[in-house]
Amino acid sequence: MKTNRTGSTENISVSLPSELVGALRERAGRRGVSAYITEAVRHQLAMDGLAEIVADHEAEHGALTDQEIEAAHRELFGEEQQSGETGPNAA
Repeated sequence: MKTNRTGSTENISVSLPSELVGALRERAGRRGVSAYITEAVRHQLAMDGLAEIVADHEAEHGALTDQEIEAAHRELFGEEQQSGETGPNAA
């Protein structure tokens, strides 16, 4: 399978718990382990960046209010979360 790659790549070696390797290979499927891990790392880097933005904002302005969190959720996902729900399972 031929893939389009943007930019250069570099081979690295990583160690993973044995129980994750089989699940990783199964989940990656035809797109391949490298492509799957690339997307996972991109996602994690984006989440880390967002966490830094929130931490910087809160350091300067105090903790985000429930109203600010709900407004951000609506802007990102176009829907309201149910009252009292926060975190990844809130949607």
